[in-house]
Amino acid sequence: MWRPDPSLTGPERAVTRDIEELNHLFAEAFTERYRRDGMTGVRVPRLNPAVWRYAIEDAGEGALIWRNARGDLVAFNMVHRSGDEGWMGPLAVRTDRQGSGLGRRVVQAGVQWLAGQGVRTIGLETMPRTVDNIGFYSQMGFRPGHLTVTLQREHPAGAGASGERLSAARPDARDGILAECRTLTDQVAPGADFTRELQLTRDLDLGDAALLRNGEGRLLGFVLWHTTALAAAGPRDELRILKLVAEDLDGALAVIAMAESEAARIGLLRVSLRCQTIHGDLYSRLVADGYRVHWTDLRMTLAGREEVARSGVLLSNWEI
Repeated sequence: MWRPDPSLTGPERAVTRDIEELNHLFAEAFTERYRRDGMTGVRVPRLNPAVWRYAIEDAGEGALIWRNARGDLVAFNMVHRSGDEGWMGPLAVRTDRQGSGLGRRVVQAGVQWLAGQGVRTIGLETMPRTVDNIGFYSQMGFRPGHLTVTLQREHPAGAGASGERLSAARPDARDGILAECRTLTDQVAPGADFTRELQLTRDLDLGDAALLRNGEGRLLGFVLWHTTALAAAGPRDELRILKLVAEDLDGALAVIAMAESEAARIGLLRVSLRCQTIHGDLYSRLVADGYRVHWTDLRMTLAGREEVARSGVLLSNWEI
């Protein structure tokens, strides 16, 4: 029977000075995960420190870390809350501590923190082929749902309109725009709120957001993206859509076109987005329009804490 390891301390809140240790553990643990799945040639790179800073600040009090008696980092769980939407990722345990029960402790701490925040949804994503992970999370009460498919479009033409940009708004108008985004998000997926992500992206200069309005000025959709390099020392060659909210399919396609225009304008090689397959019509339209499948993840949610029904289109990546 597993018993708590008294030599461990945590969870503690991660801060920016922990980024180097987080990066090392992340790269080693996920490289080993791929090796165990038969992908022996895959080496997971360290992430851009700016991306880690975004993850830590977005998680806030939910940026959880554990250390051993020597003070070495042995596990972490970046636990995020977007209004009523709660999710965990990334999370990892040092390879020499796996199988000791620490992974269960890490996930339980994330679930408890989110439950304490009163969220409606508690979820995570994992590789569909990783049966060990799926079995582990299933034993902890998570149920498999739909796929999240990473789609990429190479060399976007950028023929669409660039749209209204959040970064271009007057400082005295930004709070009102964020309130509009919050209202639309709640309309599409009651309780969800991406205000924190919109603000952090602007404050950390990681990307931007584009807004779609009708002729009367009413907000119909918005899309949030990052253009900073994902990997440490990697090239800045991709625009990654993190959040998308729209009243309907046409609105979703319109704001994606705005992101493509931005990528073309600044000379990026591709646009990437994570499309939940619950939006089958959007998925089919993007594939028909030239997007290609790059990766898949399985979305899992805790029993009784599933995602809310949507009355429009909402894409929300559960990764950083």
